[in-house]
Amino acid sequence: MADPRTPGPVDEGTDVLAEIQEEVARDLAEERPPAGGPAYQVAGAAVTIAIGVLGAVLALGYGLGSLDRPGPGLWPFAISVVVAVLGLALLVGGRRATDTERFSRSSLIPAAGVVTFVGLGALMPLIGFEIPSLLLCAIWLRLLGGESWRSTVLVSVGTVAAFYALFIYGLRVPLPHLL
Repeated sequence: MADPRTPGPVDEGTDVLAEIQEEVARDLAEERPPAGGPAYQVAGAAVTIAIGVLGAVLALGYGLGSLDRPGPGLWPFAISVVVAVLGLALLVGGRRATDTERFSRSSLIPAAGVVTFVGLGALMPLIGFEIPSLLLCAIWLRLLGGESWRSTVLVSVGTVAAFYALFIYGLRVPLPHLL
């Protein structure tokens, strides 16, 4: 008869899993950036609210239309309002958060994403949909995401081709385009 105090296979598996979880937690704690505190949470919420409000104001300029006949600004307006409301929720509820990270160089990556997206919007009426979209995909994948050149080229070309087919041919959206 086996001794009940001797660990069996289930106990050993549980011990190994607990050891792995502890090791992963230690590694993550070492790599974690320094804590930022409530001021960083408020700053992040304020930027989010500003982006939402700016998007809503710009979307109004395109015209909202009605629910029966939506205008080109209705969807961007709805998304912008959601972003602003989420920013307000972050401002109200997030001030007590303890896991806020201090701004660092990596905090510029989302800002670069927003700037390049605005660039897409500015260039599209001038040179069409294809080139700005291809540049946006390449910048996001290679420079912001660190992907290889091979995957950057393949995914960028594939994404632009898919969006081109969907919006230009499938949905017949009147986007400015070269082809």
